[in-house]
Amino acid sequence: MIIRGRMGSLLLPGMLGTVLGFWAANALAEVSDSDEAFIPRTINSSTIPANGDVNPYGVAFVPDGFAPGGSISSGDVLVSNFNNGNNLQGTGTTIIQLHPDGTPAPPGTATTFFTSSLAGLSTALGVLRAGFVIVGNVPTTDGTSATIGAGALQLIDRHGKWLATWSDPQLLDGPWDLTVDDHGSWARVFVSNVLNGTVTRLTLAVNAHNVTVQSRVSIAKGFSHAPNAAALVLGPTGLAYDAQSDTLFVASTADNEIFAIDQAGTRNSQSNRGRVVFAGSQLRGPLALRFAPNGHLLAANGDAVNADVTHPSEIVEFTTHGQFVREYNVDASQGGAFGLDAAAHGLFNYAVIDDVTNSLTVTEVRDRSRADPF
Repeated sequence: MIIRGRMGSLLLPGMLGTVLGFWAANALAEVSDSDEAFIPRTINSSTIPANGDVNPYGVAFVPDGFAPGGSISSGDVLVSNFNNGNNLQGTGTTIIQLHPDGTPAPPGTATTFFTSSLAGLSTALGVLRAGFVIVGNVPTTDGTSATIGAGALQLIDRHGKWLATWSDPQLLDGPWDLTVDDHGSWARVFVSNVLNGTVTRLTLAVNAHNVTVQSRVSIAKGFSHAPNAAALVLGPTGLAYDAQSDTLFVASTADNEIFAIDQAGTRNSQSNRGRVVFAGSQLRGPLALRFAPNGHLLAANGDAVNADVTHPSEIVEFTTHGQFVREYNVDASQGGAFGLDAAAHGLFNYAVIDDVTNSLTVTEVRDRSRADPF
């Protein structure tokens, strides 16, 4: 879950792609305390581990207050891979990690945090402060929608050890994305199901050693979903939860719209997609959805719907009231934007992947309200 703060407008600079580079850790340290720097702190690192997995999907910051003593720590970034080394969709098995204060990884050397026995790790990737990671999967056996399976959610500890698998043929039918509302000793996890067009809410009991599911409720239905030759499958994807208003925002790829589900944390009945909050022409098959620290929503366009070669692989910023703010592209070709995440604090506060280059970019987006004017 992204905690919404009082930062100024989030800058998504069009120059981002031009400043990416392999910065050594000592170079980062030299500018970390400087308020005079023009270029942002940025790392561009490969998401390809030694086993060759490609097609990065989910992205998640390890949050502040994360339990210490594991192989991941606060500020790290996790990425789930959907394809294997032969580029077959739904066959990837790795979550890789990036330490933002470390050295970027060349292709084939990304650090593996977890290797799954279940294939096709999806955008459904989240982290609990108590020291756990949750990841979903949507598997295939041959890389096509003809062999697609229902998948499940897996629970992993901070050492990268598998703890549990949660499955349900209806309530976890193709877990494609998720978002976490973390309260320490308990949490809500909202999951979008790409195979039946629904959204499920899990309530979890959390302690230092384990996480158990207390309840599972379907809270939304009716989102368009269908197989797709290029994208494998289209359906509800990105989720972003506003705890203050108890509203869950849903990026529905096939519908090409952003919906809002009211009373998402408490309702026990299904909303029929909820209400549309953004359906601008800037949407091109929205996938991942996250809150920026300024309270705006960020969506990654996957280009499977309403594609435009002059607007490829874009990240779109808009308000919860449906006002378009800004957009920029992460790649010059289509299909590059998928997972993203943002954080209120940390050395880096914005992370986005490029499926075309199989790379992760993490950057520090400066608070415009504190920046000196030119």
